Amino acid sequence: MKAKADLIVGIQWGDEGKGKIVDMLAQKYDIVCRSQGGHNAGHTIWVDGVKYALQLVPSGILNPKAINVIGNGVVLSPEAIIKEMSQFQNLEGRLFISDKAHLNLPYHSQIDQAKERLKGDKAIGTTGKGIGPAYAEKISRTGFRVGELLNPTKLAENIIEYFEQNRAIFDVLEIATPNKEELTALLTDYKNKLAPFITNTTNLIWDALDNNKKVLLEGAQGTLLDIDHGTYPYVTSSSTVSAGACTGLGISPKDIGVVTGIVKAYCTRVGNGPFPSEDFTEDGEKIADIGKEFGTVTGRARRCGWFDAIAVKHASRLNGCDQLALMKLDVLDGFEKIKICVAYDLDGERINYMPSDLNKVTPIYEEFDGWDSVVGVTEFDKLPLNAKKYIEKIEELTGVKVGIISTSPERADTIIRG
Repeated sequence: MKAKADLIVGIQWGDEGKGKIVDMLAQKYDIVCRSQGGHNAGHTIWVDGVKYALQLVPSGILNPKAINVIGNGVVLSPEAIIKEMSQFQNLEGRLFISDKAHLNLPYHSQIDQAKERLKGDKAIGTTGKGIGPAYAEKISRTGFRVGELLNPTKLAENIIEYFEQNRAIFDVLEIATPNKEELTALLTDYKNKLAPFITNTTNLIWDALDNNKKVLLEGAQGTLLDIDHGTYPYVTSSSTVSAGACTGLGISPKDIGVVTGIVKAYCTRVGNGPFPSEDFTEDGEKIADIGKEFGTVTGRARRCGWFDAIAVKHASRLNGCDQLALMKLDVLDGFEKIKICVAYDLDGERINYMPSDLNKVTPIYEEFDGWDSVVGVTEFDKLPLNAKKYIEKIEELTGVKVGIISTSPERADTIIRG
């Protein structure tokens, strides 16, 4: 029997702490693969007190033995990936980029920011990094792929032609056509730096699975930002659920092994859109302060609130989660009372499912007694009693086992339950 690829997926609105878990688990895997998103996704990893902020490079890069793959479902900013790669040495043979991944070029961020400005107070709250426009061009079949970088002269000609065909739109957005010579020089520079890493990553992953290599798949953002299943239109532009890993890497559903859903012990969201369990009191501010809830990529303050068990149950079913990894439990240390959203009120009716429109619901909470500190605890039995009760309630409400518990940002401060 050939090997299966294990999957890490965000279950809330992103920023759940996937980076730490992927980094920790990646020490035991041969290949770590990123399937979707762009450099709007930030994974923060702490190792021995050193902070690493990754945006495109898979989190397995800190395992010197692991191969890292950026799949076809990613939209790749050459400028961003080149800058990020400069943090590391000797990446040839350790990092591979799909030739079918779509390019996110400088003009995409110009489109992104211009459209957000035009929307005014109806803006989605994107990172402005061109992710949406790059995916839009991919779906409309007018985009450009990473493999085209290998012929920068031809690619430059095609981009100029694209601008000419859409001149009226670019005029409205006040975006000038690139200078052909400057564009060719820029694309040539990208080619010179990235060509050794560009390959057919689908075949690479197939070969790995056929040869019983251990493969780990990491998602970006979170389930509630999925283009189909998230809080549309306040979502990202890719498929963030486990099924998206299949299309984003070229593997089949039968290739997926253990699915681990990553959740915070509370909940956060960046940007606009509904967030039923958001807390506007001092507790919400306290969570944000203790949890250092600012975006890895943008620095934007995250909106904070309580654990939403209804949303997590819904997202876990979507992804087929075998277990949950509960992150940042230590942030709740010292709270006298801690809440969990256990149901919604929808037009006066109590419901225990997630409707398509979260704007219409209000949270129904249960309160739990807090605890002193969980920092550094690495065994479940040594957690404070109330922390164990809190975790057990999450398991009861979501129907999914909490198999991993993070008790500090450090890699080692983690409980693995058998």
